[in-house]
Amino acid sequence: MTTITAHHKNARMSARKVRLVADMVRGKYADDALNILQYQPQRGARMLEKVIKSAVGNAADPDQNNGKSFRIEELVLTDVRIDGGPMFKRIRPRARGMAFMIKKRTSHITVGLTPIDELE
Repeated sequence: MTTITAHHKNARMSARKVRLVADMVRGKYADDALNILQYQPQRGARMLEKVIKSAVGNAADPDQNNGKSFRIEELVLTDVRIDGGPMFKRIRPRARGMAFMIKKRTSHITVGLTPIDELE
């Protein structure tokens, strides 16, 4: 089974926020997913949209797919993973000399596309 992937490592948004958008497009055709994400107001939708476009571009390149080239209409999003990435840790001063930790979270976005004829 051929799976074409694309990644966005260390995306500056928490994985929890991007997962809400990823759940909407998981299992859909690639062109339908891009249409859905185009009208979503979330910032995570823009990030996921770019990763899907990158995966579609990888699918269209025959050099990366053993001489095969796939069209966007025949690709399905089979693997959409949003994993937690490293955190930037900052300290916020609080009352009485205490300090609270601020965690600026990042995420890893991974998209896998599979041609529809290989799913059956």
